Amino acid sequence: MADTNAPDGARAKGAPVRNVLIVGGGTAGWLAAAYLARTLSIGQPGGARITLVESADIGILGVGEGTFPNIQRTLRRIGIDESVFMRESEATFKQGIRFDHWQHAPGSGERDHYFHPFQSAISRQDLDLVPYWLLGAAGDGVPLDTALTMQKRVADAALAPKRSGDADYAAPLNYAYHFDAVKFARLLRVVATDLGVRHVVDTVDAVPLDETGAVAGVVTRESGTLTADLYIDCTGFRAQLIGQALKSPYQSCRKWLFCDRAVALQVPYDQPDAPIPSYTVSTAHEAGWTWDIGLETRRGIGHVYSSDHTDDARAEQVLRDYIGPAAGDKTARTFRFEAGYRPEPWVRNCVAIGLSSGFFEPLESTGIVLIEVASVLLTSLFPWAGDMATAARQFNRIMRQRYERALDFLKLHYCLTRRTDTAFWRDNADAATVPDTLHDLLDRWRHRPPEGLDFDLNLDTFSEASWQFVLYGMGYNTDLSAQAGAFRHMDEARQQFAAIRASTEQALAALPRHRDLITQIYRHGLRPRTPLGGAPSGRASLSSGMAGLAR
Repeated sequence: MADTNAPDGARAKGAPVRNVLIVGGGTAGWLAAAYLARTLSIGQPGGARITLVESADIGILGVGEGTFPNIQRTLRRIGIDESVFMRESEATFKQGIRFDHWQHAPGSGERDHYFHPFQSAISRQDLDLVPYWLLGAAGDGVPLDTALTMQKRVADAALAPKRSGDADYAAPLNYAYHFDAVKFARLLRVVATDLGVRHVVDTVDAVPLDETGAVAGVVTRESGTLTADLYIDCTGFRAQLIGQALKSPYQSCRKWLFCDRAVALQVPYDQPDAPIPSYTVSTAHEAGWTWDIGLETRRGIGHVYSSDHTDDARAEQVLRDYIGPAAGDKTARTFRFEAGYRPEPWVRNCVAIGLSSGFFEPLESTGIVLIEVASVLLTSLFPWAGDMATAARQFNRIMRQRYERALDFLKLHYCLTRRTDTAFWRDNADAATVPDTLHDLLDRWRHRPPEGLDFDLNLDTFSEASWQFVLYGMGYNTDLSAQAGAFRHMDEARQQFAAIRASTEQALAALPRHRDLITQIYRHGLRPRTPLGGAPSGRASLSSGMAGLAR
């Protein structure tokens, strides 16, 4: 691919970059605006000046409403109080994802679900417990999601990952959130404008380029032409700057990830005091899967599917059948997308963040995760001195690798299926639809489990623990028989698995009901207890006996 960020691009080296124009709002635009405003010294001498222009006629997509635990760090960095965030965004806690019927079709008689928790065990003697689990030290038939962490049982019991006395963004168990995407974007808008971001409500009608092929400005309907040193495209699937104007190619991933459409409904709970699940339920169906997310007053449910394997009418019927009578005559929203990404999301003086950069199905909350990654990366590489070409090359390389590794992780959920009941699942298990990079990883893991050396967390969103929970949740067989004698700490491993079971019982007795904690936070906020000798710590433990295993 030709490098579109040659040094003779939009700006000469050394021309300082101070003015930033974000085109498009929503989660991507306002999260980027708030993060950059907090980190780029907006309003200070020598700091950046940030403007966001969005149309009043374009709504927020807001399909997924789910996040990954790194959102805690992002919100804390922006400076948002956790209780305020949760109340204003109607947020609830998310402790992981439960996958139903991904390995076996309904009615097969096999265990039909597994859990991807956000909590992984840290052993007291730095003993990697996964090989010992593979060798049976946790007991016959005990799944990894139950053996390695207490989180599945806590989530199954409809309990929260923290207590009202825990500090902001601190808890015995790791967590993310479910939230109302529209309300979250509104909160970010308030935060960003309070930090000094200028907000322009107008429609961008044209994006002219200058003689070098860079963005010369954006022509708005009411405010004239807006110009900046650096433009950020947050216009969603329209990709008005990066795609329509700058023609940065979009690389489709349909040959690996088949799903290209979604249909969604919002329904109330059957009872106003019904338990709120603290996890996303992802249920596999004949030609796709449904997400089921619980907020305080409603469930957000959607069916993601492949138009090559079903039609829209059948897909909506699958969704309504899953929901049951609560679906009633409610009108469903439909979405179309092309799984893929732009290998060059930064072209000359324009950076794409969010859907304009790329999109995979919302299976593991990669959408918001990659918005966060791009915002952090742009802050780190911000071309203060004007050398955009150098910054763009590194930004593009890192984002491309992030998308490639996320693609592998998502395909892992599909390719190990034992379902043969429909063409969708048979096609997903076909080796020809699995990327070579994922084939290589699976080959490595035939005789050893995933470990840190397989991943680079500067480039990978998901750690080895996430890969392990999905890999073994889907029934992958890692054969350690040839090296079983090398694992000499079976007694210690059994003791640690027993300690996890004991700590689980403590957690079940100590943690509050999820709905009760949400009600408390909405009404009164969190009320952190200050430990003796100092301020609240960044990690709360239920007891000293639990602390080593609940991190």
